Amino acid sequence: QVQLVESGGGLVQAGGSLRLSCAASGRTFSSYTMGWFRQAPGKEREFVASISASGGTRVYADSVKGRFNISRDNAKIPQALQMNGLKPEDTAVYYCAARDPWASDFRFWGQGTQVTVSS
Repeated sequence: QVQLVESGGGLVQAGGSLRLSCAASGRTFSSYTMGWFRQAPGKEREFVASISASGGTRVYADSVKGRFNISRDNAKIPQALQMNGLKPEDTAVYYCAARDPWASDFRFWGQGTQVTVSS
């Protein structure tokens, strides 16, 4: 069974930092594009960041550019999201996802981890 499991969420004050990790089981994701999405209460799920299989291409939503950094180490935790300068509007459930090399959509999803930023 393929699983993605997020960890590292929590409660932090505005301006603080958190590091989210995404662990995988059931298959190797070294050839997959990995990504992070988030969903705030009452809002649609939105893209946050993605990283290519090689790690050479990273894409960020405009709202997090310069504050968040996505990374990967295929030998260990497949990917991580370092979040700095957190704002209350970053409060959401964050989801790890994986996309097949040939696909345009993310097929594998974690259950999510809550990030709450207090003002």
